[in-house]
Amino acid sequence: MRVAIITVSDRCSEGTAIDKSGPKLVELINASEKVKHATVTGTTVIPDEREKISHAIRELCGSNDVVITTGGTGWAVRDVTPEATNDVIERRCGGLETALHLRSLQATPFAALSRLTAGIRGQTLIVNFPGSTKAVQECWEVLEPLLNHGIGLLCGADQTTVHEKIQGQ
Repeated sequence: MRVAIITVSDRCSEGTAIDKSGPKLVELINASEKVKHATVTGTTVIPDEREKISHAIRELCGSNDVVITTGGTGWAVRDVTPEATNDVIERRCGGLETALHLRSLQATPFAALSRLTAGIRGQTLIVNFPGSTKAVQECWEVLEPLLNHGIGLLCGADQTTVHEKIQGQ
């Protein structure tokens, strides 16, 4: 499974802050025992600019199974990652968005301020995570056990066989 990571941050892209959430995601993916053969194909840091974000996501979709963004999901004026993601996706993943929000709300009421989005473009899953390392950890806990099955379905795996395996039949 090929995974690309985009950190969205004006300060990190300018070099006035150090990206911690992107490296945290790399660490979590590389340590995963649940995601089969996960490979981080690349990480990039870009500013909070809608066109740059949507362009970066589009560019990564064809060659990756999953694109995870981190940052730019809040209420601040420059937080436009969800809008940029919506410019790119073809189908929303509302259930995944709900699950990510619910897990985050268990940790802090401030998770209600997140506008994270998840969706599909072609055969690529695109997911927005908030920008803190704590939120990245919490959201990964939700996404990790879903990836093998979800990406299998996106790539055309036999649904009956996949569902039977999950149900232990």
